[in-house]
Amino acid sequence: MPLTTEQKQEIVKKYGNNDKDSGKPEVQVAILTKRINDLSAEHFNIYKKDHHSRRGLLMMVGKRRKLLKYLENIDVERYRKIIKELDIRK
Repeated sequence: MPLTTEQKQEIVKKYGNNDKDSGKPEVQVAILTKRINDLSAEHFNIYKKDHHSRRGLLMMVGKRRKLLKYLENIDVERYRKIIKELDIRK
């Protein structure tokens, strides 16, 4: 199930500088994390053989990984903060 506009706006308000700041890496990582968690938690438990959606999930995980690597290179403190808030790394 895709993210609703309200859910996306809540994420942008929480991690962005203002209501329309969806370009920050933190916002993009948070949106991708929400989509990844929704897809992996619910969808694949029901549809075990849905390989097309699995490919999309892997692409989202790769994109999130690249954004996190970029964020780590430009500002380590922002990287650590977003990792801690989203509980991505164990």
